[in-house]
Amino acid sequence: MAKRRKLEAPSSDDLSKLEEEFRRETRPDAAGAGIGRAGVAPIAQVAADSAALAQPASVADRARQAQLEARAADLVAAERDGRLMVDLALAEIDADAMVRDRAILDRDEMTELRLSIAAGGLRLPIEVFELPPALVRDGVRYGLLSGYRRLMAVRELLALTEQDKYRTIRAILRPAAETDAAFVAMVEENEVRSELSHFERGRIAVISSQQGAFVNVEEAVNKLFATGSKAKRSKVRSFALIFEELGDMLAFPELLSEKRGLRLAQALRQGGESRLRDALAGAAPDTADEEWAALEAEIARMDSPAPDPKRGGRPRAAKPAMGWQNADTLVTSGGVTIRRMHDGVGHLLRFEGRAMDSELMDSLIEEIRALLEKP
Repeated sequence: MAKRRKLEAPSSDDLSKLEEEFRRETRPDAAGAGIGRAGVAPIAQVAADSAALAQPASVADRARQAQLEARAADLVAAERDGRLMVDLALAEIDADAMVRDRAILDRDEMTELRLSIAAGGLRLPIEVFELPPALVRDGVRYGLLSGYRRLMAVRELLALTEQDKYRTIRAILRPAAETDAAFVAMVEENEVRSELSHFERGRIAVISSQQGAFVNVEEAVNKLFATGSKAKRSKVRSFALIFEELGDMLAFPELLSEKRGLRLAQALRQGGESRLRDALAGAAPDTADEEWAALEAEIARMDSPAPDPKRGGRPRAAKPAMGWQNADTLVTSGGVTIRRMHDGVGHLLRFEGRAMDSELMDSLIEEIRALLEKP
């Protein structure tokens, strides 16, 4: 059996040696020198530091942190809602991402806009949207929603001056929108800033429906021009018909007046497309009036077909001359006869003729209303 060892109390020298070793192993590091915490064990130092860090921030610090978080949330919301304004390189923007409703750009207006931007800068930013990843290529990341003329003017200024300030343009980054909403926004912007021509309205209605933004031209007209009157939408449908059937042959479609366009649309509805296309094919007009003269001649022949010699019977009465036939009857060049009458209640107007249809009547009512409205 092993002999038990007898324990002896350490001497004073041994105790002094142990204390010295303890102090040496637990002395404060360089970072804590001079703090007056010598002899504190490492675990105690860590606990003290952690407690210091866990102390709540001051009121001022917490208010500043809350402001930073609120601003970050506002920025995220602005980007989501399409209120974020950024400076984009011109090379990043595809001006033709959407078919534009504006068919031609007036050079005088473009020159005026370019001079205005050069003198005072761009006062109104353009609007863009991010292109789908499949369409991003060659550094082009954004599609133009509105501001086509402003973008073109800045590009022209860059080409003329080569100044760095024209390499970018200020833009509002809109969220990705449905195609129909994008077309509506574009039309509304141009209607407000620079009214579209009758032909341009009909053209964008047809193109937007062909691209699948709307079910058909009827829906396109109703949504694109929802704030317009019934008569205005009727006119747009007439010019949409002209674009569909003659748009590829007309040399001066944007200069087609409302009156001429409505008469041309009526001829198309009566089945005159092939004859009118033949008339345009045989003409080489240098002006809008010359082009209309060729069309009008064919429309007149459609209104007054040549008699068939094989048919018997009483000869057809001659077409009445144009102008006032008497004090109450007016025959117009469009083939409409207007008769003025009066009864005990008031005055009456009667419209007769093949060219008179519901759409033309809607337009007449709108014109009469505008004439009688108080200024």
